[in-house]
Amino acid sequence: MSATHYIDGKWVSGAGDDCITVYNPALGEPFAELVAASPLQVDQAICVARKALKDWRDMSSARRAAYLRGFAEQIELRRESLITLQMENNGKPRQEAVVDIDDAVATFTYYAGLAERLDDEQNSDVPLAVTGFNSCTRVESIGVVGLIVPWNFPLVTSAWKLAPALAAGCTVVLKPSEITPLIEQTYGHIADVLGLPAGVLNIVGGKAETGAALSNHPGIDKLSFTGSNAVGSEVMRSSAKHCRPVTLELGGKSAILVFEDCDVDQAVEWIVSGICWNAGQMCSATSRLLVHDSIANELALGLKSAFEKLRMGNPLLVEIDMGPISSHAQWSKVRAYFDIALTEGLQCLTGGKLLDSPGWFVNPTIYVDVPLTSRLWTEEIFGPVLCTHRFSSEAEAVALANASHFGLVATVISADLVRAERVANALEVGHVWINSIQAVFVETSWGGTKGSGIGRELGPWGLSSYQSIKHVTRCLD
Repeated sequence: MSATHYIDGKWVSGAGDDCITVYNPALGEPFAELVAASPLQVDQAICVARKALKDWRDMSSARRAAYLRGFAEQIELRRESLITLQMENNGKPRQEAVVDIDDAVATFTYYAGLAERLDDEQNSDVPLAVTGFNSCTRVESIGVVGLIVPWNFPLVTSAWKLAPALAAGCTVVLKPSEITPLIEQTYGHIADVLGLPAGVLNIVGGKAETGAALSNHPGIDKLSFTGSNAVGSEVMRSSAKHCRPVTLELGGKSAILVFEDCDVDQAVEWIVSGICWNAGQMCSATSRLLVHDSIANELALGLKSAFEKLRMGNPLLVEIDMGPISSHAQWSKVRAYFDIALTEGLQCLTGGKLLDSPGWFVNPTIYVDVPLTSRLWTEEIFGPVLCTHRFSSEAEAVALANASHFGLVATVISADLVRAERVANALEVGHVWINSIQAVFVETSWGGTKGSGIGRELGPWGLSSYQSIKHVTRCLD
């Protein structure tokens, strides 16, 4: 077990109580082990981040931007090895792993562009309604930030947090998921190559003990978390004790609304992508299909055929359309929902069972005409499980879509663009796609309403979440 944690510009071995085994989910076999960081090592990381804060915050924004561009360039140089690691540790099909790397590169490039302008935008005048005073605005680093990221999109989710935090002048302690701890170490290796000042970026891996040590620590000024609602509630509780800001990107149970005037074949493609990308392990998975009654049967037949044609297997060996579930625990959870469906008497159109092969595979699954009271309709499964329900009017479709404790995303499919935009405006979510795959751009925001979280990532909103506003006002007399 090698040195796998990055603290104060040095690689160190873990001193925690937990041993982390890293698996290839397509085989269900381990391929790496590491020892978690201890709470004392988390404390050390936060202390050195505090020590490094002033110089990094006071550095010209143009120099910080140059470091961010360096991260983008170095990720690109490591493209093939990172794609392979995503395939090996997450089980992602190659085409999905490629999108992940492109996303990380684009994120660092985008925030480098925003960082370059920060100094020029400082001390902007504020128009005042009274005379005799002058006031200007300063936008400053919020301080030392803790970042806790999940396993379903490693490297990507961390880029969404790390790039704007560094751009804003924050120093960082990053905690990767214990399921996918290896790819995030890339950031430490890049920091070494770029000569990033020691303490600006720290990476501490581990399980719940490590995460709790970070989220409960009084030495951080903000915490950003992406993950489950259960853990998000604990993170929010710990932040409340210290009265510090928190960004939470949590769960979803998103709807895809399909109207009677759609191209059914095209709708099938968008629906499959929305629930089977990353084997459905997405907070944004459109797992609730609301379909107009007049096309429900035709659409169901098209979906059944498409689901049953999806190729699954080890992405390192064969070309696949959908990979395995990324961990044994999540595989067991999906399996449990198959049992719940049987207990509830749901009508399974296809799937509903595990794949008879090595590794943690499940068949992509469709349940039709699912009651609104079903646990599969209301609870986030985080797997390739689609539930359908019929509607007869636009108003009914919108009401059904909004009847959820979550509010992350939605998709609207209709040939009537006026109607599609009207529906999009009525949906209580953070992002809506119209006649599209779930295309996510760094320039747009990411985040939701209701139980889907607090705050926004990406775009200028992602940067502002790591900034503090100061006004300087003086009397002119």
